[in-house]
Amino acid sequence: MTTVALFGAGGKMGVRLSLNLAKTDFDVRHVEVSAPGIARLKAEAGVEAVTADVAIAGADVVILAVPDTVIGKVAAQVVPALDAGTMVVILDAAAPFAGHLPERADITYFVTHPCHPPIFHNEASEAARLDHFGGVAAPQGVVNALMQGPEAHYALGESIAKAIYAPVARSYRVSVDQMALLEPGLSETVCASLLVVMRQAMDEVVARGVSYDCARDFLLGHMNILGAVIFDEIEGQFSDACNKAIEFGVPMLMRDDWKRVFEPQEIADSIKRIT
Repeated sequence: MTTVALFGAGGKMGVRLSLNLAKTDFDVRHVEVSAPGIARLKAEAGVEAVTADVAIAGADVVILAVPDTVIGKVAAQVVPALDAGTMVVILDAAAPFAGHLPERADITYFVTHPCHPPIFHNEASEAARLDHFGGVAAPQGVVNALMQGPEAHYALGESIAKAIYAPVARSYRVSVDQMALLEPGLSETVCASLLVVMRQAMDEVVARGVSYDCARDFLLGHMNILGAVIFDEIEGQFSDACNKAIEFGVPMLMRDDWKRVFEPQEIADSIKRIT
């Protein structure tokens, strides 16, 4: 049986992972230091927290379900005490990319992150339709990187990823650098920023006299059909008027050099701010 030590088990993400790991045959030891987290872990997952020393003794896998801003601090305390060959799983590429993990050649670092359930899906159950984050009922993709360690450990890391983010529909192998392009680059710097701009545009339309419900229905409906065409969900063509609006709209909204957000230094600067 694979023994897993889960750090941050009483946090919001930690409880999600605890609930999913309870459905597996992994032997899970839960670590939580805050009183509210310990209480949440007991109330929501039905398990008791143990000390870090107890959790890592003989552990095969250590999962750090803690915020990016403290991963370096937690890893500095935990990693030196691990047995050789232990796998450390990190849930985001930011801290690994930024070099916040202790150097130790005889352990494995595995990074995994969820794609989250896609906008375009047709799940049968209400639970799946309401699972926007993933890890509950809606299938999602996951991305994984074997940062260091023997190739044979990739399968173990992927099995952990599929367990904690279940149900998983697709699993993608990437490098840590590629994962950083996906997040924060693609998902946060670009997608989240542009979605905020879209919300601000909707609010501007409302301020100019259109009702909130009308503007919201109109925008989300057009996001649905336009997105389905742009992202190859359906075959379709835009009208000449729409194409002309895009032709003039993109340069008005976007700087000519906006793709520099994916340059290595820009990604590094973004991650530095995050961590």
